[in-house]
Amino acid sequence: MPDLHTQDGIALHVHDWPVPNGVARRGALLLVHGLGEHSGRYDHVAAALGAEGVFVRSWDQRGFGRSAGKRAVLPHPEALLDDARLVYDALAADARAAGDDAPPFLLGHSMGGAVAARAATGGWIAPRGLVLSSPALRARTTLSQRVQLAVGRRLMPTLAVPNGLSVDALSRDPATIAAYKADALVHDRVTPRLAQFILDAGAQAIADAPRLRVPTLLLVAGSDRIVDAGGARAFAAALPDGVGTLHVYDALYHEIFNEREPDRGRVLGDLGAWVAERIAGQLAGARAR
Repeated sequence: MPDLHTQDGIALHVHDWPVPNGVARRGALLLVHGLGEHSGRYDHVAAALGAEGVFVRSWDQRGFGRSAGKRAVLPHPEALLDDARLVYDALAADARAAGDDAPPFLLGHSMGGAVAARAATGGWIAPRGLVLSSPALRARTTLSQRVQLAVGRRLMPTLAVPNGLSVDALSRDPATIAAYKADALVHDRVTPRLAQFILDAGAQAIADAPRLRVPTLLLVAGSDRIVDAGGARAFAAALPDGVGTLHVYDALYHEIFNEREPDRGRVLGDLGAWVAERIAGQLAGARAR
């Protein structure tokens, strides 16, 4: 698909994964990547969903990957949410044109999980189902870091600095770490405004979770050293009865879709099974009506 352009003129690089030949299309899903990375790292996730008949779209968020914009710079705090709605609405329109009238699913990983959770709880997007992978709903920050963030947000909100992420804590798979380090589209920048957005989006999503009625799957790394997994647990606990499904993988690191086998396959299997179950249940409900 061609790039999409935001209201402020940023070209967003869009990546599509059509359903494989011979597989009936049963839905669509928008995938939101995490901090520092890009949509091209999710081929295997899209393949697992494609096997279930799900057309997958993602995009490089502004300031990341192949999209335009200064690295990690937001013009205003809600820019990523507005961008997500733009891409989601375009996907929904394309799905309807293809004969798929159901709203797309929404999946977010890490920072993308904060974007997806806030978009769903705050009314930017009304998805068919919500999936959060190691979502950044709570950050691991010290008091000193919070003070520095507060000062930076007021004085230099768009100053890009190293994000401080420990690359070796992303996955226990050496090949994943090597590929991440060699990926020219990955960068390590963050700005005070972006960091504050992530903190605020996570906190507000948890606060608003009791009002969410969208079926939600949380896939949580139990040994996550990048984000505080307690945020995902709190979000799951706050959801209304029957809305949420929580899977905690005790020994896995942050990038649960990029862990060593057989763990990677187990996580992708849980994702595919949940999406397939939602599709089957919704189709059965539609037939009953």
